[in-house]
Amino acid sequence: MRQRTTMISMAAAFLCVVTLPTAVLAQESPFPEGEAKALVEGLCISCHRLEYITRHAGHSREDWLSHFGSMIALPDDRANMIADYLATHFPQKPGTEPVVIPGPVDIKFTEWEAPTLGQRPHDPLWTEDGSIWWTGQWANRLGQLDPATGEREEFPLNVPDSHPHGLVEASDGGIWFTAVRGGYVGRFDPETKEVREFFVPEGTRGPHTPIFDDRGSVWFTMQSGHVGRIVLATEEMTISATPTANTYPYGIQVNSQGEPWYVDFRGNRLGSVDPATGKITEYELPNPDSRPRRIALTPDDAVWYTDYSRGYIGRFDPETGEVKEWPSPGGAESRPYGIASLGNTLWYGESYSWPNTLVRFDADSEGFQSWAIPSGGGVIRHMMATPDGNLVLACSGVNRVALVEVGI
Repeated sequence: MRQRTTMISMAAAFLCVVTLPTAVLAQESPFPEGEAKALVEGLCISCHRLEYITRHAGHSREDWLSHFGSMIALPDDRANMIADYLATHFPQKPGTEPVVIPGPVDIKFTEWEAPTLGQRPHDPLWTEDGSIWWTGQWANRLGQLDPATGEREEFPLNVPDSHPHGLVEASDGGIWFTAVRGGYVGRFDPETKEVREFFVPEGTRGPHTPIFDDRGSVWFTMQSGHVGRIVLATEEMTISATPTANTYPYGIQVNSQGEPWYVDFRGNRLGSVDPATGKITEYELPNPDSRPRRIALTPDDAVWYTDYSRGYIGRFDPETGEVKEWPSPGGAESRPYGIASLGNTLWYGESYSWPNTLVRFDADSEGFQSWAIPSGGGVIRHMMATPDGNLVLACSGVNRVALVEVGI
């Protein structure tokens, strides 16, 4: 296993170069004629695919200003011109309003903008010292927030285009993260600002989501159809291939028996890994169109998943193999994504509506409650429950991280 030690430069800066890529120039523009068309193509498409705006739920003028203002800083005249253009041609689509369901629980949202615009915070992390961390995927950095003071600090990574994705805290306070494009799992030391990189073997790629077990190992899913493991004591990395070809292991959790479970975003299946042998066992979900994206476990070790493609939340019983599903409040197009559990309560985000919604599902009563996310959310790709019964969220498309205090 290749390994490299680097020091993070605190003075490094992220620059977004606004140019129209050659590949885009060769495509037919999907944007209507208008005064700001060239600006939109030059500024927005430099970071997004062509269809990002056309497939989006759309916004009011005010929401467009806020939305792209979290991505790039523009002079007022350009910002106003673009907002006018987008609001005229891409207003909010009918049926994309959030479905808000009242209920018995009160919550409080607090959101903070990441200092570097356009970094699309991907995964959040609550650490033992009360900090909130995030991966700044498009800015090649990690971020840390003190929620008591609002103070934020960012730590650029030295491996170019690492695309940091998920992160977890080790018992010694080290922050472990996956670099989905860099092809490594990294350890960041908050005290020394040192990073160690553990590269995955040739023929594998895309370290995706990490999780610790209670035996001193970090497990991680991989885009190449593998699940990996690093034993911290020996720094040994092992990689297990999924039985089915062309899989995409995505979200991962470890149950009370130390057994990792993951969901396959490329097929209608779940998987478990034998921690002793590394052998993977797959479990097929009943609907062939299911595409589970994230996973949570309740205290009984039941496996809960968000079915992104169908708009469902589901429960798999590892003992019986029984599957039970519930349609998400936002319907078939709701795109449920990040999920976490607090006891027998599941919390997850619906990512298609604008604003996105935070949904609470009580597994005992099978009742739903939901809230619109104040910033809009911009796709809640992942969330995490805190030890005191709250939630931290990464609001990717609006460049924010959030704390949700439950029962306030």
